[in-house]
This record gives sequence, C-alpha cells and structure tokens, in this order.
Amino acid sequence: MKVILDTNVFVSGVFFSGPPFEILNAWRHGRLTLILSPEILAEYERVGQELANTFPAVDISPIFELLAFKGEVVNAPALIEQICSDPDDDKFLACALVSNTKTIASGDKALRKTSGYAGIEVLTPREFVDKHLKKDEKRTS
Repeated sequence: MKVILDTNVFVSGVFFSGPPFEILNAWRHGRLTLILSPEILAEYERVGQELANTFPAVDISPIFELLAFKGEVVNAPALIEQICSDPDDDKFLACALVSNTKTIASGDKALRKTSGYAGIEVLTPREFVDKHLKKDEKRTS
C-alpha cells in the first residue's frame, strides 16, 4: 500500500511513539511504500533538523538514509489551483495525484478537510493505523 505522510506525522514517528511511529515501523518492515516529492523531503529534513537540535540524543540520519533506499520520490509539479486552505499543504495533494496514491496520513486540520479531493483520503495517523495496519495484522495472524 502506498501512503504519503505529512511532515508532522513523519517527524513525530521519528521522535516519539504512538500511531506515527507505528506507520513508520510498518514502512521500515516493508508493509507500506512511503511516497514523497523533493519538496516534501526538504520539509522533512528542515523540520527534522529543528527537532534534532531540541532533542540531541536522537540521531535522525538513519531515517533519512532509509528514505534514500526505501522511499519512492516522485516529481510533483505544483497544483494549478490552490485546494487546501493552507497552500503549503497542497504539495501533499500534488504528490498524491502524480503518484496515484489514495491515502495521506495527516493530523493537520486544513489538509484533513481536503479528504475526498480527487479520490484521496486524508486520515489521522490513528485512523490510518486502525483502518490499514490493524486490518493487515489480523490477516497475517
């Protein structure tokens, strides 16, 4: 299954536990394909570095090395018209459209309000885990 993670979900999964961590863990173990664009990756790196400065005990380099090998990067041109009330979030929708990814995991209220646009479902991390990861666990056990 392909998924796009908004920056807060990705970074939360790196630094903290809970559903964002569960999503990244599923990706690390090959249960998901993480789709991103160069713009998303740049934002991950910027925000990740800001948090790494706050939490110096956390080494973020391994996750970015893993992204280089296991992340699928697509070129996603900017949308022709603004869809999300926060224009900075349109990059996630653009990435989903170009890659034909039907799911974005996000806790961002503005992005979540776009759920349904072009058949793209925007779920909270908890909703994503419950709908996609828990279901997969039941099938494999």
